[in-house]
Amino acid sequence: MILFSPNMLWLLAILPLMVLSYVALLRRRNKNALRYANLGLLKSAIGPGQKIRRHVPPALFLAALGVAIFSIARPAAVVTLPSQRETIILAMDVSGSMRATDMEPQRISAAQSAAIDFVKELPISARIGVVAFSSNAMTVQRPTDNQDDVIAAISRLAPQRYTAMGSGMLTALRNIFEQEKFDEEEDARNGRGRGAALGEAAPEQDFKPVAAGSYTSAVIILLTDGQTNMGADPIRAAKAAADRGVRVFTVGFGSEKGGIIEFEGRSTHVKLDEYTLKKVADITHAAYYRAGNQQELNNVYKTLTKTLVLEKHETELTGVIAGLAALLVVVAAVFSLMWTNRLV
Repeated sequence: MILFSPNMLWLLAILPLMVLSYVALLRRRNKNALRYANLGLLKSAIGPGQKIRRHVPPALFLAALGVAIFSIARPAAVVTLPSQRETIILAMDVSGSMRATDMEPQRISAAQSAAIDFVKELPISARIGVVAFSSNAMTVQRPTDNQDDVIAAISRLAPQRYTAMGSGMLTALRNIFEQEKFDEEEDARNGRGRGAALGEAAPEQDFKPVAAGSYTSAVIILLTDGQTNMGADPIRAAKAAADRGVRVFTVGFGSEKGGIIEFEGRSTHVKLDEYTLKKVADITHAAYYRAGNQQELNNVYKTLTKTLVLEKHETELTGVIAGLAALLVVVAAVFSLMWTNRLV
């Protein structure tokens, strides 16, 4: 349990003082009663049950006061609730490096298999979209709740050339915010669009940024095994996502030593750019995961399933605790009226 105002708990020091005052009051009453009453008749009139019963209402009032003071400290509980995210965009790297055979038969096959298993584990109500990026980025499946269509789209992916991670993020954002235009479109008008070398993006249209990670209706999961060498700047793309509150979870895929690919008669060594992936996740208030093989990738997706389907929230309990205090007061008053015909 979390307390938002723990400094208010010092008021609980009142309770021991009230207990002492109550004990002192009882002693004074007993002395006064003994002055004017026959001791034998008094003992026979007050049985053991009545002796205990007369302390119940004051004890309940005391408990109510303690609970009320505790409510002032604004207690909160961390509870796990179903996520409100309706759309999940899988942005998958289909660059030439995904042909690497450090995973059998190729990285692309391992990535497809893990992604399909991930889709099957998601709630049937989730809308899933698929974006593929290489020298440019394209939507291969618009967000849908038809898992068969999503699985078919993932199965059709095939390696091409180059890696445009930033373009992949912008295309994913375009599937979430269909009415908005992003800087990559401006690049295209300026001759720096599809297949263009990596460079700074043009200014976006005016809009009001929101807090990073605050958009609860959609999330992007970006998987790559290499380094950006084409398209939009991934850091600027990450800032565009953060300004819209969208979290981008990044997954680095590939073995520690990297992989060798053969293309057009040449061998090329490919290695993961973890720095950029961590930076993207940090900017968007998400998380970065590393998967060195298919089993690790499956585990990453299982973790993401728990993260996206069930989320932890801090729920303030002040009203509930205060209501409990009020209930204790009512119960104490009822008992007092029933047993003594007065409020104590």
